[in-house]
Amino acid sequence: MTAEPVQHWPVPPLDGYTVDDLLTLPDLPPHTELMDGSLVFVSPQRDFHSVVIDLLVSGLRQTVPGHLRVRREMTVVLDRRNAPEPDVLVVSAEAVTGPDTTSFAAADVLLAVEVVSPDSRARDTETKPRKYAAAGIQNFWLVDRTRNGSRPVVRAYELDPVTKAYVLAGVYHDRLKLDSPFGLDLDLAAADDF
Repeated sequence: MTAEPVQHWPVPPLDGYTVDDLLTLPDLPPHTELMDGSLVFVSPQRDFHSVVIDLLVSGLRQTVPGHLRVRREMTVVLDRRNAPEPDVLVVSAEAVTGPDTTSFAAADVLLAVEVVSPDSRARDTETKPRKYAAAGIQNFWLVDRTRNGSRPVVRAYELDPVTKAYVLAGVYHDRLKLDSPFGLDLDLAAADDF
């Protein structure tokens, strides 16, 4: 009989992990996030999640102005103890320093997008938007499924400079058409074709 290998889980530091830990700890699972000093491991993606990310990245890359870049699943450093990984983000072109870039500062992010997953619903709908707003990210989109679960629904939010909280700018079911933070006209029903 062969003994099962013992897994050694990292023991958190007394005051929790920092961004430096997140970016340097070896062998972390892909897409590990740092939230309030704790490492958060995400579940495998569902097809809906992957398709919606691809649709948004493709549509955004065709329309963002030249001084912006679109990235998927990259770490955003909000502060010393918080570094989530939005599903899609739009950053300033100057923030992209080369192919070895692994994270972006919140000040370089114009738009953060979260596609809701069952295992991360509370983080995607409550925790992350609050933290993105506190860090000054001007725009946030929350993407969920329609009631029958087949198509994306996008809720677009803008940062209110007075309250430092997001306010709903629009809800989009079949077509994501808006002028701010830049012009975009994206057929959400195209997710059926991916």
